[in-house]
Amino acid sequence: MNDENKNVPAEKERQVVTALARGLSVLRSFRQGDRFLGNQEIAERTGLAKATVSRLTHTLTVLGYLNHSKRFSQYSLGPAVLSLGYSMLGNLDILKSSRPLMQELAEHAEASVSLAARDGLHMVYLENCVSRANMITLRVDVGARTRIANTAMGRALLCGLPEEERADLIAEIRQSTTQKEWLQVKAGIDQGLIDYREKGFCFSLGDWRENVNSIAVPLVQADNSVLAINCGGPAWQLSAEKLEQDIGPRLVEISRRLENL
Repeated sequence: MNDENKNVPAEKERQVVTALARGLSVLRSFRQGDRFLGNQEIAERTGLAKATVSRLTHTLTVLGYLNHSKRFSQYSLGPAVLSLGYSMLGNLDILKSSRPLMQELAEHAEASVSLAARDGLHMVYLENCVSRANMITLRVDVGARTRIANTAMGRALLCGLPEEERADLIAEIRQSTTQKEWLQVKAGIDQGLIDYREKGFCFSLGDWRENVNSIAVPLVQADNSVLAINCGGPAWQLSAEKLEQDIGPRLVEISRRLENL
């Protein structure tokens, strides 16, 4: 099983259908930029035996979730995966309500404004609105993933979670990092919790990418699931002062309006 499934609590793991979990881990092994993967590479990424992977990739191909290239003897994601994703996005009412508010902020900040949800130890982008006035705006595709550990939206997600769930996720992040990396990650998470408690939002000042600054807030939905909204762009355009004094309060207001729908 891949690393993101190793930390499932024992009581929950007993209820997991192993074959289904393994099949999903095969699909999740495809990353942004991967066009084709072979059974060996999938086995390495998932930690599954190559013989098991061969059976799973064959089954997923029959069901339309993978395509098999005879020329390369490798697999690519099939249209059934895309169908699931669009069905999920199409049924998210929050997207319809958030888009105009996000676009308005993107135009004001001349930056990028994104909505994301947790996917294991990552955040997956559900929507991304960019300023039409700035061609240097940070652009991220819907469906792209970024780590929770060192991003503003990841820190905002942690702040929005119930205390016990937050502690469990932080423990998972700790297990997935080296000792040296953890010291930096923990400092960022701790500062994020302080910033959220004192100011209502979290920062990432060059932590995700050098010379990129961002700010984020959690969005707790009616079913208590937590999303995160962030605004990010080049550091020269979005200074820490501008993020704190201008963009942050606007993000907080957007979150409040969406939570009250």
